[in-house]
Amino acid sequence: MLKIYNTLAREKQTFVPIVAGKVSMYVCGMTVYDYCHLGHARVMVVFDMVNRWLRASGFDVTYVRNITDIDDKIINRANERGITIGELTAEFIAAMDEDAAKLGVLRPDIEPRATTHIDDMVAMIGLLIEKGHAYPAANGDVFYAVSSFDGYGQLSGKSLEDLRAGERVEVDSYKRDPMDFVLWKAAKPGEPSWDSPWGKGRPGWHIECSAMGAHHLGKHFDIHGGGQDLQFPHHENEIAQSEGAHDCKFVNYWMHNGFVRVDDEKMSKSLGNFFTIREVLKKYRPEVVRFFILRAHYRSPLNYSDKHLDDAGQALTRLYTTLKNVPAAEISIDWASPFAVRFKAAMDDDFNTPEAMAVLFELATEANRSKSAETAAQLKSLGQMIGLLEDDPTAFLQGQHAVEDSTFNIDALIRQRAEAKKAKNFAEADRIRNELLHQGIILEDGPDGTTWRSA
Repeated sequence: MLKIYNTLAREKQTFVPIVAGKVSMYVCGMTVYDYCHLGHARVMVVFDMVNRWLRASGFDVTYVRNITDIDDKIINRANERGITIGELTAEFIAAMDEDAAKLGVLRPDIEPRATTHIDDMVAMIGLLIEKGHAYPAANGDVFYAVSSFDGYGQLSGKSLEDLRAGERVEVDSYKRDPMDFVLWKAAKPGEPSWDSPWGKGRPGWHIECSAMGAHHLGKHFDIHGGGQDLQFPHHENEIAQSEGAHDCKFVNYWMHNGFVRVDDEKMSKSLGNFFTIREVLKKYRPEVVRFFILRAHYRSPLNYSDKHLDDAGQALTRLYTTLKNVPAAEISIDWASPFAVRFKAAMDDDFNTPEAMAVLFELATEANRSKSAETAAQLKSLGQMIGLLEDDPTAFLQGQHAVEDSTFNIDALIRQRAEAKKAKNFAEADRIRNELLHQGIILEDGPDGTTWRSA
């Protein structure tokens, strides 16, 4: 039986779908104002893995992952670039789709955009006002009254009293309580807006997912997923909105993937350790990045470093080398075999991909020893269950060697340049910089040494 760690219950629970044989799953997607970063990559790959395993387990899955295509960051970025919001979001939705495809992420069944569900949001806000959970303010905003919802804090484990203690009410605030959050924002000059009973405006962020989830999956559905950073306040607020509006349980199983860290520090632009998917894919093959993400349990922190990616590349190379040396037979998985039994047990234990991948390496060892095409077939088929080993072995190995050689040459030239600078041979140092620049590689000198990025 499949067990899922339910954040709401704080324990693993046997998965029992609302409708036998069917799974309804909603995952919070991207706000499309910039290129996707490693944190987005983890969300996409983790829930793609979940989606794949649910389907492999025989469930009829409806997978919804939304797109936030209106918010302050989008408006500000469009204004900075002098383009329309539609042009900006179209550009970054296309980039997101391209990045996701490279990482082997299947398209969700439904990918709703916030701007196409304004009517659903307005209707839900109206229902919340009618039931005493929300109120229009004098400035044209509409706020959710958190004190009206007895269960507030159940997901995050935070009490309303403790949350209030850490908040201050702004002098000009129109909130009745510092913890109240906005459902509808009154229109500002020059910003996009929609009609509503409370005047022109646009929705707050939290109401989007409540309205889109209900529209596509119903008032009560099986699984809601997203990054750990969304647990509070976003998902907490979703529960308050949805259960306040519909008077029934919102979601049965809440899933949250862990944070991405870089060299054991939180990834952030302010620390200068922020990487987009595109930057990483210039240095590492897409399946290596996917392998690296799935090598850690989805709830654990994921520590990004070149060393860890290099290790992932070497490990994946070992699996592909096995498939090249022992071509797989064209047979279906024997689920009664000991390897398949253990693989399934791992995946059914809260999607334990590290343990499942350990089975893949044992299969590789056995295939190399026995030269069994059937064993190689098990390796390939089980890997493909989680979106790995989809490539032709020879093509993958050739491409991997090319990436490794390229990276080695860059690093070797950086070392040569450092030696030249140390010897005060600045002409040679400049020659190496220009040589790399001609190849599309920009060197950046800092207090901790020289790093490189693609132009």
